[in-house]
Amino acid sequence: MNTSGLVGKLRNFVLVSALALAPAAAHAGIFISVGFAPPALPVYTQPICPGDGYLWTPGYWAYSPEGYYWVPGVWVEPPTVGFLWTPAYWGWEGGVYRFHDGYWGPHVGFYGGINYGFGYGGVGFGGGRWEGGHFAYNTAVMNVNRTSIHNTYIDRTVINNVNVGNHTSFNGGQGGIQARPTAQENSFSHENHVAPTATQQSHFQAAQSNRANFASANGGHPAMAAMARPGATNTAVAARGAQPAAMTRGNNQPAAMTRGNNQPAAMTRGNNQPAAMTRSNNQPAATNRGGFGNQAAPQARTQSHPQAQTQSRPQPQSYPAPQQSHPAPQSHPASQPHESGHEHGR
Repeated sequence: MNTSGLVGKLRNFVLVSALALAPAAAHAGIFISVGFAPPALPVYTQPICPGDGYLWTPGYWAYSPEGYYWVPGVWVEPPTVGFLWTPAYWGWEGGVYRFHDGYWGPHVGFYGGINYGFGYGGVGFGGGRWEGGHFAYNTAVMNVNRTSIHNTYIDRTVINNVNVGNHTSFNGGQGGIQARPTAQENSFSHENHVAPTATQQSHFQAAQSNRANFASANGGHPAMAAMARPGATNTAVAARGAQPAAMTRGNNQPAAMTRGNNQPAAMTRGNNQPAAMTRSNNQPAATNRGGFGNQAAPQARTQSHPQAQTQSRPQPQSYPAPQQSHPAPQSHPASQPHESGHEHGR
């Protein structure tokens, strides 16, 4: 009897069951491991800080039984004054890619050497610092309106020019970032840590419920790569190379784009001609709010002789996402960027 095969099947069953029962499993104390690497990090512009006291949390690839999906970068309020965010990361360990959850703490710990941008260049955090009870923003790497937020400074020494253009999203293994925690980072791992806030948890769950965030739907270039605040989809910015279409499906299943006879378009009309908006009898097309609910998307209409007004749309750039074989995911017991301006990976 092949006991190793049986153990592997049971392990996969436990993982899939756990993920099905907990939509935000990666943020509920369950560590996830997967047999194939996450896609490269998308390139996107950081939304402007919505207000004093908000801290930046970079976007990353999470995993569900349907595959990798993008959790948009977002500005959030920390759970307490003095705490900083250590981003989540994937690491190659024991023959699988293991997910390490992000957390709040007095210092930024090890996050795999991943260059998330905007102050997270792979080691520590250069986007700002706590000064008394206020957070001071380093505008060399943070997109902050200095007219309304005055506690700012400029320090360009934190820009990591070594990792320019490196979009690798995992640590270790073939093609991964070959970084190990320093002695100081190891000491930070023993500090008091706080789990993601309830607002962050809702943000994670919303990301998973949006079908357009999955790499299988967006090719590694999400249309909502980042936003100013959790739930503020009207502030969302698209990744470089994303398909030019917002959300078009209801029932929490938005799609990055619709297709008519394999012709990509945000909306389609007759004869497979893409159009930004179509009209019937000179009536404006209705809009449909679905998915995150804050961003309207025009509803496609067709007719044999459309009298349509069209808007030109830029042609999407092609950025192939890395494809690897997809062995079944496994579970493990819980244990516990460079930037120039404000675009990650430019």
